[in-house]
Parts: sequence; structure tokens; C-alpha cells
Amino acid sequence: MRETALRFTAVLAVGLLILLLGLPLVSLVLRIPPADLLARLRDPVIIQALRLSLATSLAATALVTALGLPMAYLLATTEFRGKRVLEAFIDLPMVLPPTVAGVALLTAFGRTGLAGGALGALGVSLPFTTLGVVVAQSFVAAPFFIGAARAGFAEVDRKYLDAAATLRAAPTYAFLRVLVPLAAPSLLAGAAMSWARALGEFGATITFAGNMPGVTQTMPLAVYLALQTDLDAAVALSVLLLLVSLAVLLSIRYMPCHVAALAVRARRAAR
Repeated sequence: MRETALRFTAVLAVGLLILLLGLPLVSLVLRIPPADLLARLRDPVIIQALRLSLATSLAATALVTALGLPMAYLLATTEFRGKRVLEAFIDLPMVLPPTVAGVALLTAFGRTGLAGGALGALGVSLPFTTLGVVVAQSFVAAPFFIGAARAGFAEVDRKYLDAAATLRAAPTYAFLRVLVPLAAPSLLAGAAMSWARALGEFGATITFAGNMPGVTQTMPLAVYLALQTDLDAAVALSVLLLLVSLAVLLSIRYMPCHVAALAVRARRAAR
């Protein structure tokens, strides 16, 4: 009797959770017919916001990947004093309220910020620019890539790196030709999650970069603006972001087979 009650409670909890997560998403998709959604895609404002979002989020992902790989490798392979503090510091943007992140970026890179004067002397201005959007997106997206990459590097069996060292492979060669291919699924998953987070960034962007069409108005900001004047446009933009985010998550769940094959080849080469 007790087991039946527990099963019923578990099924009820699962059903309520699915309802909580699924009902808003389903209602959003059902709100606009596919024909109307396609027609909205010809709206210059939507096209402009979509292009800017794709360009800035991809640039942010590239920046996060380039800067995050060395940090992930360091955290995965080295023990040192203060490592836990550094890990908490890197993960902090994930739990900061987005507006706080935007204010922090302003105090750091604004005209009177810690680095604002030096950047101004070099002719670089970040607040309320497209480059500022990339910086804001990178700030909030970096922990997602570093966390996944760190886990991927940590899961690689050390014997493959030891075998590469035995064959007198240079550290850089072993990193690029052995470690990175073996950790490739985690690296790609982290990059995808980082890109999705950058694509959906709102609070830090609007606080640090503003909401200027064609310059800093990304898709989430366009949704916010449209919600005040045109509900149908806001719904169309929201559905587009929903579909893109779903595609990203599905691509992570169903990682292409050639990535796994690449890891297998790397293992064989390291033997």
C-alpha cells in the first residue's frame, strides 16, 4: 500500500512538473499560426534583431571558447591553493542577477570605470555599443563553457596523455591532437550551451549596452520592446527564440556521430 502511494505521488509530481514547464511553452507556440510567424519573419525590425543576436552571440561564444579553454584545462589538471575560490569566482556570473551583472560591467568598463579610462585612451568604448553586447554576453556565458570543458578534460584518462608523452609528443601537440579530440563532446556541448545563454541574454545587455535598434537591440530586447506596443510581434520573436533554443538543446542531446568517432580515433592514436 505504501509503495502504491509513493508511486502515485511520484507520478503526480512528474505530471505537475511537466505541466508547469510545458504549458507556458505550448501556449506560446499555439498563440501564433505558422503562416503568421513566417510573415513576421519579413519584418525589418525582427530581421535586424535576429541578425544582431546571431552575430553577437557567435562572437561571444568564440571569445569565451578562446579564453575559456586554458582556464578549463588549468582547473581540470592542476591542484593549487585557492582553486575552490577561483572556481566559485568563475561560476559567479551564473547566479548574479542580470541587472547586477550589467551594473558591474558599467563600473568596470564605463567611462569612469576601473578600465574605462584606459580603454578610452585607446579609442575603445564599450557601453552602448555592439561590442558592449558581445562583452555582456561573454560575461554571462563564460561559466557554461568553462564548466563543461573542465568536466570533459577531467574525464579523459591520463594514460592517453602519458602515452603521448612517452612518444615524446610536445605538450601543445598532445593537447591539440589527444586531449581536445577526446574531450570534444563536452567542449561542443559547453560551446552550444554558452551560445544559447548568450543568445538569450537580456538583463546585463540592456543595462550595459542599452536597447538601440540595429546597434544593441538583440532578440530578447526586441521582445521586451514589442511587448509594450505589439503583443503579436513579441509572441513571434519569443517563438523564434524558443525554436532556436530547442534546436540547440536537441543538438547537445544528439551529438553528431563523427564527434564520437573523432574521440575513438584519438584514443587509438594515443595507444
